[in-house]
Amino acid sequence: MADEKKEKKQKKGKGDGGGGSRAAIAPSGTSNTQAVPARFAEKYTKEAVPALQKQFSYKNPMQVPKLEKIVVNMGLGQAVTNPKIIDSAVDELQAFTGQKPVVTRAKKAIASFKLREGIPIGAMVTLRREKMWEFLDRLVSVALPRTRDFRGVSRRAFDGKGNYTLGLKEQIIFPEIDYDRIDVIKGLNISFVTSAQTDEEGRALLQAMGMPFRAA
Repeated sequence: MADEKKEKKQKKGKGDGGGGSRAAIAPSGTSNTQAVPARFAEKYTKEAVPALQKQFSYKNPMQVPKLEKIVVNMGLGQAVTNPKIIDSAVDELQAFTGQKPVVTRAKKAIASFKLREGIPIGAMVTLRREKMWEFLDRLVSVALPRTRDFRGVSRRAFDGKGNYTLGLKEQIIFPEIDYDRIDVIKGLNISFVTSAQTDEEGRALLQAMGMPFRAA
């Protein structure tokens, strides 16, 4: 009887691959490939943080200002008489930001502008983390240089708290937009929300990330 139990135990050990240890099997549908961080996320960590820490004499790297989010907004007054323009704005914003926009609506009625409360008047996207870094990369590396007669962006559009708003006249500077399919040229505002305490720190942060400010 003891010999039969011993024989069964040996067979079981062979079925487990010898030694009784079971090989680890990756769950179906999973990948062992690690996600590659956005190029500008690495640029911030490896280049911007050391440069800003030296420039402002921060004692701790955690004191270095961070880019917290980017808000891209299209305000469309034409939507009052042409509601379909909202659909194209949503499609275009999603194309060059990589995220589905939120439709913004009028908070109150203004009779002189034929504006009724609650009607769609624009679209916006709030980008954070990886999508934020990827959008900033495309903006400063590809889109802004495509602007007609581009000579840099204004250094003055800060709010006193280290946040910066960039106004663009045309959405067609983004290569994701098909010029032949647009219904109308649309302007947009891009707001960069940072943890900086001053405009000087906010400007230095964005400049370290490649924002092409005009010379003072």
